[in-house]
Amino acid sequence: MPLSTSRRLALLTSASLALLAGCGSSSGSADGKSASAKVSVVASTNVYGDIVRHIGADKVDVTSVISDPDQDPHSYEADTQNQLALSKAKVVVENGGGYDDFVDRMLKSGHNDSAQVINAVRVSGKTAPKGGELNEHVWYDFPTVARVADRISAALTKADPADAAVFEKNATAFKAKLAPLEGEEARIKKEHGGEGVAITEPVPLYMTEASGLVDKTPAAFSEAIEEGDDVAPRILQESLALFSGGKVKVLVYNEQTSGPQTEKSEAAAEAAGIPVVPVTETLPKGKDYLGWMTANVDALASALAK
Repeated sequence: MPLSTSRRLALLTSASLALLAGCGSSSGSADGKSASAKVSVVASTNVYGDIVRHIGADKVDVTSVISDPDQDPHSYEADTQNQLALSKAKVVVENGGGYDDFVDRMLKSGHNDSAQVINAVRVSGKTAPKGGELNEHVWYDFPTVARVADRISAALTKADPADAAVFEKNATAFKAKLAPLEGEEARIKKEHGGEGVAITEPVPLYMTEASGLVDKTPAAFSEAIEEGDDVAPRILQESLALFSGGKVKVLVYNEQTSGPQTEKSEAAAEAAGIPVVPVTETLPKGKDYLGWMTANVDALASALAK
């Protein structure tokens, strides 16, 4: 006997539901997440995005909000695409310390309360010195980066327990590659400890301090440059006198915030035969974190050896 139209529809519906149920049981998990799904991660800059990729490998989908070397994280205004990515992120890595406040603002407006947020400054345990300001550029501090790597591994494990061994193994390998950088800083300290260095901004200070170098730059100069303010003429002259007076062995120059006053410092250093070491806040194109920092430390060592 031919099946009625309603009977045929009922059978088709039942078969479709059974097929969907079968697919779910073979490729899904208890929470409905596909077994092949990657952990969505948002990093405030490509520095942290690259560290996440080292640890998460092909198990993560990483969005780095700031990846252009010409963008200043201090004043960056994120767009709707960033907002969407943050609203869906399982893990968020920010620098903190006032460096990338836009992340917290967007997390709040996106109502993403479930994301695991890793704040590198908090992980570092660093605070502002008495009467001074916090140097928030903690990715130049290798012990802090090692601790951040562990926190990233733990957060990814919580989001994806099945791949815990992968994250732990990769974090261990990443930290092992940080060790030679700390070793090179120790060597510089042994050979050049106590020598003076000039900076344009506080960006590289954790690296120079770990290398035993003493920052001779007037604090008012580097603070004004960091904030985008004009440097008072007297302070500028004090800074330029560091080079002609032979008080420093090297100038470490932030290429991302160059301007007339920092260019005067660079020119004064070159005129006095003082080596200039350029650094950046975000990853240069074609570099990963480890290669970038290796180049920075090596450049500092080479400049001091001249």
